[in-house]
Amino acid sequence: MINVLLVDDHQVVRSGLRMMLETNDKLSVVEELGSAEEALIYLESHDRPDLILTDLNMTEMDGIMLIKILKNLYPELKIAILSMIEDNIKVAEAFRVGADGYLSKATDYKELEFGVFQIANGKAYLTTSIGLNFVKSYKVDVTVDIHKGSMQQIYEISDRELAVLELIAEGFTNAEIADKIFLSKRTVEGLRQHLIEKTNSKNTAELVRFAFQNYLLQ
Repeated sequence: MINVLLVDDHQVVRSGLRMMLETNDKLSVVEELGSAEEALIYLESHDRPDLILTDLNMTEMDGIMLIKILKNLYPELKIAILSMIEDNIKVAEAFRVGADGYLSKATDYKELEFGVFQIANGKAYLTTSIGLNFVKSYKVDVTVDIHKGSMQQIYEISDRELAVLELIAEGFTNAEIADKIFLSKRTVEGLRQHLIEKTNSKNTAELVRFAFQNYLLQ
C-alpha cells in the first residue's frame, strides 16, 4: 500500500484526485490539505507518507518552497509537483530544489497512476507531455547554436566582432561598447564597419536585421 498526502488549495481538485487515486486498491490518500503550511504542521505529528503530491501555485507558500523546506527536514521523503503548469523553467526549478517528479493535472489517469508508483518507489518521473516539450526546446536551442556557428564561419566573423554585434543589437553606442569590453572607441568603430562590410549591409539597422535572420543573434 502506498500512502499519499495531497496538498492543493482547491478542495474540489483534492477530492477529485482522492477519488481517482483510491480506485486503485494499492493507493491510499492519508490526508488532503489546503496549504503548504498545513502540510508542514501535519508532518510534525503524523507518520510520513510514501509520497506527497503538491500543487505548484498556492497562496502564502508555493509548491517549490514546500519541497525545498521538506527536503531539508526529511531528505528521504518523496515529493512531486502535480500541476496544470507545464512551463520548462518551473519544471526545472522544481527538480533543482529536490522534487522527485513532476506530474501534469492534464494527463490521463493511467499515466498519473503510473507516475505515482514510479516516484513512490524511488524513481524520478516526468509526465510525458512535459518531457516532450523539453526535448523540443533542446532541439531548437541546439539548431540555433549550429546555425550560429556555421554563419559565423561563413562570414568570417571573429568572436570579438560577434561580441560587438551583440552589444550593437542591444542599442549601445560605440563609446558604451568600448567601455564594456575594454576596447578603444576607434577599435569598436572599426569592428562595426568590418561587420557591415562582411555582411554586405548598408547600415547598422540592416546589419542587426541580417544578424537575426541568419542566426548570428537570437
